Amino acid sequence: MKALHIAATGMRAQELNVEVISNNVANLRTTGFKRQRADFQDLLYQNQRRVGTATSDTGTIVPTGVQIGSGVKTAATARILTQGPIAQTGKDTDVAIRGEGFFQIQLPSGDTAYTRDGSFERDANGQLTTVDGYPVQPGIVLPEDSRDITVNAEGVVQVADANGDIQQIGQIQLARFINKSGLEAIGDNLFLETASSGAAIVGNPRDPGFGDLQHKHLEASNVEAVTEISDLIAAQRAYEMNSRIIQAADEMSSTVSQLR
Repeated sequence: MKALHIAATGMRAQELNVEVISNNVANLRTTGFKRQRADFQDLLYQNQRRVGTATSDTGTIVPTGVQIGSGVKTAATARILTQGPIAQTGKDTDVAIRGEGFFQIQLPSGDTAYTRDGSFERDANGQLTTVDGYPVQPGIVLPEDSRDITVNAEGVVQVADANGDIQQIGQIQLARFINKSGLEAIGDNLFLETASSGAAIVGNPRDPGFGDLQHKHLEASNVEAVTEISDLIAAQRAYEMNSRIIQAADEMSSTVSQLR
């Protein structure tokens, strides 16, 4: 029976749905994480009576027809890039983005990656880096004797030297994309530009189309536990219903076999 195959596609789809939900929940406390959602599409249909075909010489046509679907497939695992909650940390190298934009990070390969995770550190040379040691672009070097580091809403980095004089040592820039959902996630809270995302548009915080920065703050994950739990329950029920269809189809097949 086709019902066995159709219900099997439904079970596979909900299995993937649960995997996406579990990854969201696992990253509930990941800085700058953006949740994903599984999107599905129905498969091809078998036309047993095609819609719009003529039923007589007078021009009458079939109003609805008979179409039998063949199941479901995964279309996408879209990333929901909404703003996450911003929490104060007090650490002088933590920076959060409020609004549109990504920090630019230079990878060891020389490529540029993008992130919403502003939990930066200072390496042995005083350069501002990610927790993996990848430099923030454009490069910002904090002097050895610097103290009272400040990053204003426009991304200007200032420090006080040993004499208490204020110096401007750099400018944090942001990148945004026409289709930010088209970015490729590579792990470590990093994304790469793709043909779908379009080229990066670089600017300073608070420029038109860009958000601003919050110093000594971090953006938390935008995963909502209640939403994920309700989605998990719905996925579980859909999986159970598909499994019951398989059981029912198997019983019907056994009954037909016994009659023969």
